[in-house]
Amino acid sequence: MTRVALIAHDDEKPEMIDLVTDYRETLESFDLLATGTTGGRIVEETDLELERKQSGPLGGDMTIGAEVVEGRVDGIVFLRDPLTAQPHEPDISALLRICDVHDTPLATTRTAAEYVLEGLARE
Repeated sequence: MTRVALIAHDDEKPEMIDLVTDYRETLESFDLLATGTTGGRIVEETDLELERKQSGPLGGDMTIGAEVVEGRVDGIVFLRDPLTAQPHEPDISALLRICDVHDTPLATTRTAAEYVLEGLARE
């Protein structure tokens, strides 16, 4: 089953909820995981089932990165705030590097996320 990770900076969480709502049918066919706070919001607001890791500041993004290394993640949607990310929010640089090394798609914008989700749904 296709496994997709969902991560969002605080200011991007509403956009993540909107994306998940719009792509619900597609996402229901995937095995989902998310960082703690993002995952909590998704479950609360959409009732989708997913595996929640620790929140980003506690290493949830790094746990997802480890799953990329082990070949257990097929794609990541990390909606980040490029202008006003807070110090407690996960840094994308290490996750981006590990995704590049392992040829795992990582989308950082809504439009890129749509392409990744649609592409993974076709596999």
